[in-house]
Amino acid sequence: MTAPSAPSAVPPSSPRASRRPGPARTRRLAALAITSALVLTGCSDTGAGGDQLQVVEDPERASAAPSPATAEEPAGRVVPADSDVTDLAAADGTLAAALAGEDAVQLHDLDEPEADPRTVPLPGEADSLRTIDGTIVATMPDAGAFARIDVATGKAEVVDVDGAPTGVAADGERTLVALRDAKAVQVLDAHDSPVGTVRDDLYSADDVLVAGGGAVVLDRLRTAVFSLDLADDTIGEGLRAGQGAADATTDEYGRVLVTDARNGALLAFDTDPLLLRQRQPVPGGAYGVAYDAKRHVAWVTLTERNEVVGYDVRGGQPEEKFRLPTVRQPDSVTVDERTSQVIIGSAAEEGIQVITP
Repeated sequence: MTAPSAPSAVPPSSPRASRRPGPARTRRLAALAITSALVLTGCSDTGAGGDQLQVVEDPERASAAPSPATAEEPAGRVVPADSDVTDLAAADGTLAAALAGEDAVQLHDLDEPEADPRTVPLPGEADSLRTIDGTIVATMPDAGAFARIDVATGKAEVVDVDGAPTGVAADGERTLVALRDAKAVQVLDAHDSPVGTVRDDLYSADDVLVAGGGAVVLDRLRTAVFSLDLADDTIGEGLRAGQGAADATTDEYGRVLVTDARNGALLAFDTDPLLLRQRQPVPGGAYGVAYDAKRHVAWVTLTERNEVVGYDVRGGQPEEKFRLPTVRQPDSVTVDERTSQVIIGSAAEEGIQVITP
C-alpha cells in the first residue's frame, strides 16, 4: 500500500482557500517565515551571535500548566488509579499506565477497564511509555534502562544502556535511545548492542522520534527539534519548537507533532528535510499529544481547562473535530488504534479516563 503523502498548504486558487481568504494564507506564510528564520546546523558557531535556538539564558523544561478543579463531568468512563498517572500507551486493546512512585507498569484491559490491572514489575520508575510495533516500551532513567513489555504475556525485557534514557524509537532494525543527561542519542543494533552515539551541541536529549524517513531528537531545554544524521553520527539542522516544547508523537504523514506548552500551540514538522509544516494555536494549556491514524486526528490535552481537543490534520491547517471535558490535570494521553478510544491520565490522582468519541 502506498503511504499517504503529507498534507500541504492549499493553493490560493482552490475552493477551500477561497473560503478562508486572509487568515489561513497568513498563517501558512508565517509558518514558512518562521521556518526560514530558524533553520541552522546543530554544530554551528554560536559564540559571536549567540545561540539562535536558546529561548532564555537559563533554560528550563516546560511543564504542564496547573489545572483548576473540574467543573464538568469527565466524558466517558473514569477508572481509579493508585497515584498520579505519569504516562500512558496502548497496544492491541491493552492500556499501559505508569504511576508516580511505582517501579512497575499497570496493564488494563480496555474491553473491561474497571477490572483489576496486571502489574509488570520493573527495575525503576517508568518515565515515559511508547508503543513500538505492538510492544509497550518504558524508559527508566534512574535505572539506566528501558524495557519492552509484551502486553499478551505481561513480561518485560529489560535493556541496560549507558545513560538515563527518556525516549526510544525504532529505525528499521536499529533502536534509537534518547539519553537526556548525556545530551546524546545512542544507536543499538538488532541485538541491542551499541553501535554508535550521536552527540553534538544538544542541551538535553529528551525524546527521539522517527517519521517520514528521518529521525529527530527533541531538546526540551532549548525547546527545539534537531535532525539526526545516523550515517555519520552527527546532529543536523535544528528548528525552534515554540517557546516550550513539551510532548511529541508522529503521524502517518511522516511528521513529528510537538506541543508548545508556553505559547499554546500544536506544531507539525516534516523530517526530511526538517521543516515546520503547520502551527495550530491551542489555547488553554496545551501539553499531552497523541495521534489516531484511523481518524487522522491529533488529540491535545489542555491542562488549564481540563479538556482534550481533537484536530483533523489531513488538510492544509488542522480542523477541530472534538472538544471534551477531562479529569483534572490531564497531562498524558494515548489512543488505542484498534478502537480509536482516547485515554487520558490524571496527574492529580483522579484516575484514568477512557473515551469513545
